Amino acid sequence: MAGRLNNKVAIVVGAGSIGPGWGNGKCTAVTFAREGAKVFCVDRKRAAAEETVGLIEKEGGVAVAFEADASKNASVKAMVDACMAKWDRIDILDNNVGMGSTGGPVELSEDEWQRVFDVNVKSFFLTAKHVLPIMEQQGKGAIVNVSSIASIRSPKGIAYVAYNASKGAVNSLTLAIASQYAEKGIRCNAILPGLMHTPMIDFLAEQYAKGEKDHNQAYDRMIAIRDRASPTGKMGTGWDTANAALFLASDEAAYVNGHLLVVDGGITVRA
Repeated sequence: MAGRLNNKVAIVVGAGSIGPGWGNGKCTAVTFAREGAKVFCVDRKRAAAEETVGLIEKEGGVAVAFEADASKNASVKAMVDACMAKWDRIDILDNNVGMGSTGGPVELSEDEWQRVFDVNVKSFFLTAKHVLPIMEQQGKGAIVNVSSIASIRSPKGIAYVAYNASKGAVNSLTLAIASQYAEKGIRCNAILPGLMHTPMIDFLAEQYAKGEKDHNQAYDRMIAIRDRASPTGKMGTGWDTANAALFLASDEAAYVNGHLLVVDGGITVRA
């Protein structure tokens, strides 16, 4: 059966999960493999990448695990070199790494601001730096960057100044690459997920519940708050992000370039 990504090689950066369950990167890597791609699964924790590879291989797909810190130039170069040594081409680059840090301009330290930008923006810049020359030589390629609706909205009472600003920078980086490389057959788009129920959210909910008298009740309360905030009454999942990434990475999106695709159940259209 022909898949939408048959004969393509995809690098998924952030292909593991912080804990049990299905995060954006893991879902995307598995989805790409199900659609026929050979997937180079990258994570800063090798065990997390290997877990995703195991899931893909169990379904009969093809994947390789690689440990890399996407915020370090030498590490990213090694990642790209290893993928080329294995499969001699890169058709898709999917960037999933990211982190957040609470606080406004006054509360947040300079070091923490820089750390967020290194992970959320510099990593996307570095992967593009090393992958774009390969795609240019091939005459074709697709880059998918995972941003956030935090790049276009900042709800009252929630201070994530570094996260908001860094995701806004991801959007601008995406548009700049899309414009510069369009004539070379390379597309660059971004996905802006909304409130998603992923292992990262479970981790944050657990952190929130620590020290509470009724741990389970505190955890459930945070999840319920996020569910109610979505117009659908339920958070999205990593599969929603993965399906958007599949479309943007596939030839079906051949004329989609420089697009910021909101995947949020409609939360950003509410007042």
